[in-house]
Amino acid sequence: MNAVAKIDESAPKVEMEAPAQPAAAPVAVAPPVQPVPAPKKRRMGRFFLMFALPAALVIGGGYVWVTGGRYQETENANLQQAKVSIASDTAGRIVQVAISDNQMVKQGDLLFAIDPEPYRIALAQADAAVAAARLNVEQLRAAYSQAMAQEKSASSEVDYAQSQYGRAADLAQKGINAKSSLDQARNDLDKAKQQLAVAQQGIISAKAALGGNPDIETDKHPTVMSALAARDKAAYDLAQTTVKAPADGVISQASSFKVGQFVGSGTPLFSLVETGDTWIDANFKETQLTNMKPGQKAEIVVDTYPGRTFEATVKAIGAGTGAEFSLLPAQNATGNWVKVTQRIPVRLELTDPDAKMALRTGMSASVTVDTGVARGFPAIFGHATAGEPTQ
Repeated sequence: MNAVAKIDESAPKVEMEAPAQPAAAPVAVAPPVQPVPAPKKRRMGRFFLMFALPAALVIGGGYVWVTGGRYQETENANLQQAKVSIASDTAGRIVQVAISDNQMVKQGDLLFAIDPEPYRIALAQADAAVAAARLNVEQLRAAYSQAMAQEKSASSEVDYAQSQYGRAADLAQKGINAKSSLDQARNDLDKAKQQLAVAQQGIISAKAALGGNPDIETDKHPTVMSALAARDKAAYDLAQTTVKAPADGVISQASSFKVGQFVGSGTPLFSLVETGDTWIDANFKETQLTNMKPGQKAEIVVDTYPGRTFEATVKAIGAGTGAEFSLLPAQNATGNWVKVTQRIPVRLELTDPDAKMALRTGMSASVTVDTGVARGFPAIFGHATAGEPTQ
């Protein structure tokens, strides 16, 4: 039999490693050769940028400067509203309070009321005084009529005494009557004349008591007019026990104002900030007022509403800088004087009526005024620009 050798494929294969090769000797490597740079080519674009960019900046800046100066801006501005101190014209105890702190009120709304009873009594007394004054005038008229009657009677007595004296004088001249009868007649005539003089003085006095006019109207007499004035004062005081809002606004500083509080006449109680009277006080540098005049248009941006612009107009320019009206004005008469740009207040009036309701006094604002005058080329050469300076 031919024996055939079979190889067991399931047996693990043994890999035969190749015999190690002897290490080759290191070969010296030459350093790489650097390429020689080619000469740089000059580019015209580089020189163009070097000169064109500064020229563009100069031209652009010059244009902005020449055409600028028309709009004057400042952030030193605050919104202002009229603040009214509410006080009572009459003294008394508070019996009703119809407001609270930070409450919106309309003109004519009730704010508070004072106890009216004492003033009702005073009004009743004033009415009685008027009636008494009118009665007194009627009595003066009666006294005048009486004085007139007395004067008429005294005049008749004078006429009678005069006739008696004439007859006695004739009889005495004829020797019929005694001299004593003539003396008695003369004495009676003198008494009648004196009584007439007294009656005439009574008429003058009664006429003077009637204001020099016997036919004067009762309510035109000074005494009655004085009583009527006192009555009007009492009625006014009674009306002032009810205090109403003088204008539309917001109540402020009224948190401690309560019922039962006694208030004096003229004592400030709380404040009313009028929302209908709103303006802007902007403090511009004196160098910004060259072409600013009343009536110019302006734009207001309030910090509370940064995305909203309010229209306004220049109302007036202040009479002087803020330092001039300070308690201790600056005195620059020393050798250490340094020139400092001053600021002058400018008042601007809001022209948007709806904006006034959204604003509150004291808010910070930014103001931009359109003077309508740019610097222009004449300003470069020292000449005056168009437009008139402020007066």
